[in-house]
Amino acid sequence: MALSAWLLCTGAENLRRRLANRRCDDTAPYNDGSVVAAGWRSVSQVFSVEPVARMRSPFGEKFGVPRQSGLVASVEGQVELLAPYDDPAMLEGLRGFSHIWLTFIFDRCVGAGWRPKVRPPRLGGNAEVGVWASRSPFRPNSIGLSAVRLLEVVEYPRPSLRVAGIDLVDGTPIIDIRPYVPYADALPDATGGFATEPPASQLQVRFSPRAEHDLAAFDDPAQMRCVISDVLALDPRPAYRRGVEPERIYGMLLAHHNIRWRVTPSGIEVVDCEPAADH
Repeated sequence: MALSAWLLCTGAENLRRRLANRRCDDTAPYNDGSVVAAGWRSVSQVFSVEPVARMRSPFGEKFGVPRQSGLVASVEGQVELLAPYDDPAMLEGLRGFSHIWLTFIFDRCVGAGWRPKVRPPRLGGNAEVGVWASRSPFRPNSIGLSAVRLLEVVEYPRPSLRVAGIDLVDGTPIIDIRPYVPYADALPDATGGFATEPPASQLQVRFSPRAEHDLAAFDDPAQMRCVISDVLALDPRPAYRRGVEPERIYGMLLAHHNIRWRVTPSGIEVVDCEPAADH
């Protein structure tokens, strides 16, 4: 579905109409006689974008989604290309790359507003940093960027990309796809600020007898067990919930099932895995 009114900066419809028929390479003089691109005359410039694809993901809601791509390598998804961007010719040459960049819209957060400072989960949800020093979805422009493994380029019956290590909710609109280029994108001398190391918390996950019974109903019980375990091992609870309300039962929508689980002294126990009410 096209985001016909998706304006990435506030301001708007009137400006969008005025610019609709202008080419990006048009030029126009400033008052001092210098020449600049017409599209860059004002800091109030707005741009309209539409999705080129949609993510098909086992994550039915935000809760439980890994906080970064690549943290849960076992989670696969399908990037479904949308017309008119589903021409197989647009996929030529992509098979030679092991990873791709997905630029997407945090559509579940649009309209929620943003703040100059946020509280990253890596800092326990207490310390604040500037929004530009974070990957918070609550940004002035709700745009995200994920590097994912490219497993397969599918051309028929419908062009799509099978990917792994995703951190996107089902239905997320994708506005650009680019190859990950190791010599340019992997920077050996890069520093990571307050996030220098991967998350250290890896909880032990076990399944109750009832959950074991529920797993048997999946098409691939072993794969589903792996996905559930890998997701829960990272402890998806909000930072402020950790250490409080022991034995509370949480639920997350994964692969059209309500996965209920709780934290115990020895790790995480999956209570049951029932089909979601709307599936």
